[in-house]
Amino acid sequence: MSPTHSRRPAPRRVVVAALAAAATLATAGALIAANPAQAGPDANSAPLKDLQLLAINDFHGNLEPPAGSSGRVTERQADGTTKDIDAGGVEYLANSLRTARKGHDRSLTVAAGDIVGASPLLSGLFHDEPTIEAMNKLGLDVTGVGNHEFDEGKDELLRLQNGGCHPVDGCYAKGRKFAGADYPILSANVINEKTGKPLLKPYVVQNVKGAKVGFIGVTLKGTPDVVTAAGVKGLKFLDEAETINKYTKELQQQGIHAIVALVHEGGFPASSAYNYDCDAGGGTGLSGPIVDIAKKVAPEVDALVTGHTHNAYVCSIPDPAGHPRLVTSAASYGRLFTELNMKYDPRTDDIVRATVKGSNRVVDRTQSKAADLTQLLDYWQTLAAPVANKPIGYITKDITRNGAVESPLGDLIADAQLAHAKSLDSRAAVALMNPGGIRADLVYAASGKEGDGVVTFGEGFAVQPFSNTVNLKDLTGAQLVTVLKQQVSGSNAAAPKYLQISSSLTYTLDLTKTGADRVVEDSIRVDGKPVDPNATYRVAMNSFLADGGDGFTEFAKGTDQLVGSDDLAALVDYLTANTSAAAPYTPTAANRVTVVK
Repeated sequence: MSPTHSRRPAPRRVVVAALAAAATLATAGALIAANPAQAGPDANSAPLKDLQLLAINDFHGNLEPPAGSSGRVTERQADGTTKDIDAGGVEYLANSLRTARKGHDRSLTVAAGDIVGASPLLSGLFHDEPTIEAMNKLGLDVTGVGNHEFDEGKDELLRLQNGGCHPVDGCYAKGRKFAGADYPILSANVINEKTGKPLLKPYVVQNVKGAKVGFIGVTLKGTPDVVTAAGVKGLKFLDEAETINKYTKELQQQGIHAIVALVHEGGFPASSAYNYDCDAGGGTGLSGPIVDIAKKVAPEVDALVTGHTHNAYVCSIPDPAGHPRLVTSAASYGRLFTELNMKYDPRTDDIVRATVKGSNRVVDRTQSKAADLTQLLDYWQTLAAPVANKPIGYITKDITRNGAVESPLGDLIADAQLAHAKSLDSRAAVALMNPGGIRADLVYAASGKEGDGVVTFGEGFAVQPFSNTVNLKDLTGAQLVTVLKQQVSGSNAAAPKYLQISSSLTYTLDLTKTGADRVVEDSIRVDGKPVDPNATYRVAMNSFLADGGDGFTEFAKGTDQLVGSDDLAALVDYLTANTSAAAPYTPTAANRVTVVK
């Protein structure tokens, strides 16, 4: 059984002196309909207690304001139009959370995983120690684990929780030892195969001024499919809903009835606007894995805080008893946070479901910065500067990862990997890159920190932070066709993952068809020639794909593997060799895939 975790002292809830205006309130998430069993006390009962939960997810070490489209949110206007708002940055996030807590005696700040991993250089260069320290300062009380917490393996995750210097890089400053997270990281459905027990605590109980709330943290059971094999070695991932239900019963046996699940799995709202009314018209404008999970999670769980898909939503999904229950997500990168307000009944030690309200709020950059977070960033920026500010190339305009199938940045990365592959083996013919490995845009003028069009190492690191290697394998033409069809079939059928491809490969995607047939086989060309199913092609991909990641199991069947340099080095080498201040890189038209609709 997991021990009760008491709330830390109140001083870290002190609001900074210069309070900004409250972040924009989303209209999504109206009052949740009452569960008849939780209709609330009668007039003669003890008074209800106000309880506030503030939630984030998928922060991914974005301490500095994210650049490009990664640093904006879309807001729906009263007239039906939309506008983009610059958002994010931990200095603003801390101030937003402190402002939101003002006037709330019982407030808890929670997260639903991927706080670290796939981080920009300021955090990633130091194995995400800066992000853990930032979360300590801004007052995070508990988080569930996400898939990216396993990017460097279970031992590194345990170090982030417990502290200690990195086993290879050591401590980053003399006399300064990393203390670890002072909040629990929960991993209820992640089992250590040697012990048969959860890797970290499955749940924790927070007692805030007499309101006792249990939090259960799980990550998606498909984590091994989206993390390198080395990252999840020795671990087993269990069903999300079954695990939550198991520990819900355990919490109830301890007398804990107010329960919230922190679930690193998410959904896809019908609108990209953060303030979209998910429940308009009486329906649920949400699809994806979290919907099925929510419908299976026990009615005794009062709310689900979710993540993983990087979308924003506040939706009502019926629990197994048919009663509405709030399911939320605050997009990603600290651009939003979700505010949940509810009543806690001291007679039943439970949350009154009828009172639960939720909305997403923008972490706008017009407010004041939290001074203590600025000081923390200044410290790490000084250490990172010699590496981060080194120029690696030049561009004519923003190179984005935006695109329904293909993106200009995806084209650049695939071409860079093919160039690196050819330097290792002249037979290299094709390079393919997974879209989830491209984490940020390359922007023409990033935050005004360097000359227009200059690409720094820090910007390149933000694009490709995983330290995957560029690997070469032999695939038959038939296998290459299978790889392309796996983009839209198998585990990728519901949510296609379109590989980014080098200029040597072209094909047609017919969206009027279904399943694997959407990839038109006789349209596939390598260097302008129809793919020969019996020929052997030397194919470049990163090490994640080489292991069959993202559902591309055919890659793992390739032969004669050769391991090259890391993928970021390939991008750096390509930009250095092919661009200059006088001849910057111009993004491609992103037309290697012909899409039929």
